[in-house]
Amino acid sequence: MKRAIRSNVTKQPAKSSASAVEAVFDAYPKPVKARLLALRRLILDTAKATRGVGALEETLKWGQPSYLTPVTKSGSTIRIDQVKPEPGQYAVYFHCQTNLVETFRELYPELRYSGNRAILLDAGQTLPEAVLRHCVALALTYHLGKRKGAAAK
Repeated sequence: MKRAIRSNVTKQPAKSSASAVEAVFDAYPKPVKARLLALRRLILDTAKATRGVGALEETLKWGQPSYLTPVTKSGSTIRIDQVKPEPGQYAVYFHCQTNLVETFRELYPELRYSGNRAILLDAGQTLPEAVLRHCVALALTYHLGKRKGAAAK
């Protein structure tokens, strides 16, 4: 006859995605944290104001605060983070296999970029809000444009 073995180990509740994201923001140096929180607000506000985007999901991808459109699947993931080897620098990251950064380069040559994956920003400078709102809106509707093109064919 087999007896059930009782374990004294209790499972810890998993951290919610929201608290994990908050912990990442809390770990940033103060000037970068303030800029990343402003960028987070810009992304969330832009999503609300952009037709077809729907609700955003804020989560961590590769340890970075990330913004997805899981309901509508309208957009490409946006990530934000400090640029670790560059104190006071932070970035908005986009999927490198899209043409988003290439498009941003054409529209906004005055911005600084990292390859085909990021817009680089400096915590000591003013956030270029209007430009970033447009870039974020393009990313959050990236797949909508592709669907319209496929439907027209």
